[in-house]
Amino acid sequence: MSLAVSAPLAGSFLEPVFDSQRAFRAAMDALAHPGVVQPAGHGLPDTPLPAAAAALVLALCDYETPLFLGPSIETLPGTAAYLRFHSDAMLVTDPAMAAFAVIDLVRDGLDLAVFAQGTPEYPDRSTTVIALSPGLTDGPPLTFSGPGIAATATLQVAGLPAGFAQQWRANRAAFPLGVDIIFATSDAIIGLPRSARLSKDER
Repeated sequence: MSLAVSAPLAGSFLEPVFDSQRAFRAAMDALAHPGVVQPAGHGLPDTPLPAAAAALVLALCDYETPLFLGPSIETLPGTAAYLRFHSDAMLVTDPAMAAFAVIDLVRDGLDLAVFAQGTPEYPDRSTTVIALSPGLTDGPPLTFSGPGIAATATLQVAGLPAGFAQQWRANRAAFPLGVDIIFATSDAIIGLPRSARLSKDER
C-alpha cells in the first residue's frame, strides 16, 4: 500500500545535511559581509516560500526556536504547516517573542521596533528578520559602513518601506541591542547586521 505525501511533507532539502549546512553558511556569510549577495535556496525544489527564505528557516530554526510569520506569510496556504513540520519551530503570534521572523516587505511592511531587541545582559536574544524582497539589486541605493565592510557597501533592496533609513538609524543607535535583517529572494540573500552604520547622506 502506498501513502500519498501531503503538502506540508513535500519540499524538504534534497540532501538534508549538506544543503542545511550550505544554507547556514550562507546566512553567516551574509551577516559577516553586509552588502554581498550570497546564493541560497539550493536543494529545495518545492516550497510555499521563496526557496532562499525557506532554506534559512529550515537551517536556522529547531524546536527551541520561536518563529514569527508576518500576516501575508501566515495566511499563505500550507506555509505555516510546512515550516512547522520541516523546522519544528514554535510559531508565535507576538513578534517581540521571536528569535526569527519571516515577513514580506511589500505585503507586510517592516517595523523593526516591534521585534525583540535583546537585553544588555543578552544582546543576542533579539530577532533576526528574514525579509522577502522582490529584488536585491534594483531598489533605491543605501550606503553603509561598519564591521565586515572594507570601505562602504551599497544595498539596493527592493520593497523597503518609506522611512527605513530612520528606522535603521534608531536600530543602530541601540547597538549592541537591535535587530539583524537577512533579505531574501528565491535564490539569494543579503545581510544587514545591526552593526552596519547608514551614511549620513541617506534619507
